[in-house]
Amino acid sequence: MRKIDSEIITKEIKEAVQTANYSLEQNLIQKLKNAAKNENSKLGKNVLNELIKNAKIAREENIPICQDTGIVVIFAEVGNDVKIDGNLYDAINYGIKIGYNEGYLRNSVVEDPFKRENTGDNTPAIIYTDFVDGDRLNLKILIKGAGSENMSKIKMFKPTSTKDEIIEFIIDTVENAGANACPPYILGIGIGGTFEKAALLSKKALVKDYQGDIYLEEFEKKILKEVNKTGIGPAGLGGNTTALDVNILTHPCHIASLPVAVNVNCHASRHIKISI
Repeated sequence: MRKIDSEIITKEIKEAVQTANYSLEQNLIQKLKNAAKNENSKLGKNVLNELIKNAKIAREENIPICQDTGIVVIFAEVGNDVKIDGNLYDAINYGIKIGYNEGYLRNSVVEDPFKRENTGDNTPAIIYTDFVDGDRLNLKILIKGAGSENMSKIKMFKPTSTKDEIIEFIIDTVENAGANACPPYILGIGIGGTFEKAALLSKKALVKDYQGDIYLEEFEKKILKEVNKTGIGPAGLGGNTTALDVNILTHPCHIASLPVAVNVNCHASRHIKISI
């Protein structure tokens, strides 16, 4: 049994939330560069180049990529051979508190959805925990802004529904979002499970690792192609780059249902993975 001190978790989280807010992953930067090269709208191309420039400045000067520094969503994988010395959730939230305050990141979390009083430290985080084999603690951290989150949708399809009908729902979701969620988008799509499971899958799909599933990969490419035909374009100003990527996660479901959730993420897909 391997013991992990909660203070180590707090330190790692503190650094991770700052890094995620300041620096986009290089593969996403490359997607933006490729999109700028292939964008057929002059205005859209200019927007993409400005996004690349903005990301460079944020990384070099350690300042937020966006003023909405989001709510922190964490997918924790706890190894069966790991013993945490302390409370995992407390350690995570304390790390967020320190990281946001020391990093001068905006506090965007309210204690009560009706009273709307700010917690003052961007906690609590939204944390999901899975137990896995091994002696590591793996944390996938997603910084999720409200502009894109508010445009996300879920629909309960009939089990006889076709892929084309699902694509229509996704296109409708994207068109409804328009410029409101800061395109070009990253789309996380959850298919299967139950009502709440599909929504969770769609959020987790935003940080999914490549699985080598050719069947899903072809569907992702088809959806991306259709989304980019909408003409919404970068910043909603027109063009052929409405989305940069589409990620799908699936789960077994009841014979009488087919839940589909679309979690919209803006071009600043801020996430980071740490392993302790």
